[in-house]
Amino acid sequence: MSFEITKQILKLEKILHQRFLENNLNFYNKSKKKHKKQILFHKCKKKNRWVFGGNRSGKTECGAVEVVYMACGLHPYRKNKPTEGWVVSLSRQVQRDVAQKKILQYLPSYLIEKIVMVSGGQDSAENGVIDFILVKSCAGGTSKIGFKSCDQGREKFQGASLDYVWFDEEPPEDIYNECKMRVFDKKGDIFGTMTPLKGLTWVYKTIYLNEKQDPQIWMETMEWADNPFLPKKEIENLTKSMSKDELESRRYGKFMQNCGMVYSEFDENVNVIEPFDIPFDWQDCISIDPGLHNPLSAHFYATDFDGNVYVVAEHYDSEKTIEYHAAKIKEIAEKLHWKTDSRGNYQAWIDSAAKQRTLASTKNVVELFYEQGIITNSNVNKDLFAGISVVKSYIKNAEGKSRLFIFKNCVNLIREIKNYWWGDDDVPIKKDDHCLDELRYFLMTKTKNQKKIEKNEIQKDKEMLIKKLKFKYNLKN
Repeated sequence: MSFEITKQILKLEKILHQRFLENNLNFYNKSKKKHKKQILFHKCKKKNRWVFGGNRSGKTECGAVEVVYMACGLHPYRKNKPTEGWVVSLSRQVQRDVAQKKILQYLPSYLIEKIVMVSGGQDSAENGVIDFILVKSCAGGTSKIGFKSCDQGREKFQGASLDYVWFDEEPPEDIYNECKMRVFDKKGDIFGTMTPLKGLTWVYKTIYLNEKQDPQIWMETMEWADNPFLPKKEIENLTKSMSKDELESRRYGKFMQNCGMVYSEFDENVNVIEPFDIPFDWQDCISIDPGLHNPLSAHFYATDFDGNVYVVAEHYDSEKTIEYHAAKIKEIAEKLHWKTDSRGNYQAWIDSAAKQRTLASTKNVVELFYEQGIITNSNVNKDLFAGISVVKSYIKNAEGKSRLFIFKNCVNLIREIKNYWWGDDDVPIKKDDHCLDELRYFLMTKTKNQKKIEKNEIQKDKEMLIKKLKFKYNLKN
C-alpha cells in the first residue's frame, strides 16, 4: 500500500516539475539577471501605465506578462481575482505576430480552458488569429483575454466593462478614449507599451507630458541597455546601422520631432529625483520669469558643496497679480525655511524686462515685488544660446555626469524641458518656456559668479580683520 502511495507521489511530483518547466512565468525575471524597469512596471499601482521603449528593449514582454499575471490570478504585486480584459494591437496580423505570440509564450497551457479563433484552428492557435481565451484563474473562477485590433474602428470597442486594456503600440486617440470608458465601471487599468515612431502625437501630450497633471498616469522609458538579456555585441552592431534620430526612438524610446529636442540630454530617470530636506547651507536663490497674462514661473534653487544644482520647489500660475504671486512664493519659502536678508526679505533673480513700466501701471514688477518683501535683481545674463549651452552642461556634461537635479514636484519645469524643440534657423520654438527662461537666468548668473578671484595676502588679512571687528561689535553689515 505504501509503495503505491509513494509511486503516486513521485508521479505527481514529475507532473508538477514538468508544469514548472513548461511555465515560462517561473523564469521571468527570476535569474541573477533582472530587467529592473520591467519589475518597476509590474509594481506600479497607478491606473494608467505606459512604457516607451526602443525595439527589443523588453517593453512588449512586460505588457504580455502583465496580462498573463492578471488573467491567471498570479500577480505578485496586486490582489488577485478573475479578470476580463482586452489586448489591443494595430492590426490582426500584428496581433498574431507580436502580442498574441508573447501571451501564448507565458500563459501556462494547463490553465487554458478554451481558445476561440477568428481564423485558424485551436490545435495551432499561434498560427491563427485568436478572438478570446478563457483562462482558469488561480484566484478562483475564469478569466477572459479578448483580442482587438485598431483597424476594426472605434465602434468595435463599445459596450464591454473591463478590468484592463493593454495597448501594444500606439492606438488612435478615439480608441484610447473609448477604452478608458470600458475600464471606468470596474476602476480598471490602462497600460501601453510602444516605440514612439509617429512624432509628437496625442500620446506625447496626454501621457508623456501629462499636460492635465493626471495623478494616475505613470510612464517609463526603456532602452537596449536596460535589457540585460540583449547581447552587447548586438547592441553595438544595431547602433552602427542607425542614424542619430533613429537611435533616439528605436533604441532609447524617445519622442522625436523632425527638428529635434533642445535638451536631448535630459533623462527623467537621472535628472528628476524624489524630494528630500535640503540642508540650510545649500540654499542658493529664487529665480523668476514674470508674467501677467502669461504664466509667472518661480523656482527655488539649491547648490551642494560639489556644485550640483537642485531645483527644489516651484510656483507657476497665470493671470494673477504680483501680490498673489509674491504671497505664494513666500508661502513656499516659509515651508522650506528659506533664508532671508538681515531685514527679512527674500532674494531673487528676475528677467530684466521686469524693470519696464507699462502705461497701465506707475510701478514696474521689480518695485511691486519689493513692496511685498521680495528683493529682485534684474542684472541677469539673457544670452539664449550661451544659456542653452550652460543648461545642457548641467543636465549632462562632457564626462556624462549630471549636475542638475529637479525635484519631481516641479512638474511644469519638467514638462517644459521635455517639450522644448528646435525650430527654423536653429532657434528654439518660442512656446511654453517660462520655466526654462528663469532656469537659464539662474545657471548663467551662477556660472558667472563662480569665477574665483585670487586674493593676495594683504587682502586676506584685511578681510580677516573686518570679520573680527564685525564679530566684536556685533555688526551685521
